[in-house]
Amino acid sequence: MANGEQLAASTLFTDVLDRYVREVSPAKRGHRWEDLQIRRLQKDPLARKPISEITATDLAGWRDRRLRDVSAGTVRREMVLVSAIFTQARREWRMVSVNPMSDVRRPKEPPKRSRRPSDDEIERLLYVAGDDLSKSQARAVHAFLFAIETGMRAGEIVGMRSDAVDLERRVVTLPMTKNGDARQVPLSSEAVRLLRALPEGEPVFQLSSQNLDALFRKMRDKAAIEGLNFHDSRHEAITRLSRKLDVLALAKMVGHRDIKMLQRYYDATAEELARRLD
Repeated sequence: MANGEQLAASTLFTDVLDRYVREVSPAKRGHRWEDLQIRRLQKDPLARKPISEITATDLAGWRDRRLRDVSAGTVRREMVLVSAIFTQARREWRMVSVNPMSDVRRPKEPPKRSRRPSDDEIERLLYVAGDDLSKSQARAVHAFLFAIETGMRAGEIVGMRSDAVDLERRVVTLPMTKNGDARQVPLSSEAVRLLRALPEGEPVFQLSSQNLDALFRKMRDKAAIEGLNFHDSRHEAITRLSRKLDVLALAKMVGHRDIKMLQRYYDATAEELARRLD
């Protein structure tokens, strides 16, 4: 290894993390999440070691420490980020010759979530939230109904502005989505009705992601509903939409490049499938 590479290899991992935040993360749509995870990682003893001395055993120890505090799914996502940092350090910055994360076992993937709201639960949410859409709690439940109609994610809904909504063509244009692409979402007549019912304001639902999450959980608890979160609307939406759209059209509508991803959200019960056979 040349002198410059030797010097780079002696750099503390925390300094490598700082460089990644400055030079790589800003170009990513999920840079805020990455920044948060990296700042947390910098508090771990791992960050105080030179990058060239970090082994798969060290990373496995960090993984196990994280598993004591967060879910396996969260640790799997964080491991992907750490692996990307080592790959950057190997390919672009020539600080290491191998990526030690490649030899670290990832926690078992959590079981597929299959929670869907029942009609009774939706009625209870509507009851506790009320129908006055000038109030944010009512708009939070209204957003949940809109998500069921469209399959849109919470972040896409709260970021929606009026100039992106064409009620005549029944289309919402999303300039940037989770996978990094723009997407046009077709609107059912019920989705149009839900939008027309909202008071005018910007963004359309006049909620932030934090507001929506907190208000939905508050209404859920007030309605004495257990185990339901806002993202479960996506399971319900994809399951309902599958009755109307073919697989390719459904994947395009909900923003999945890989149609296999639909399997994580499609949750029709055997009883529902039986009724469709008649």
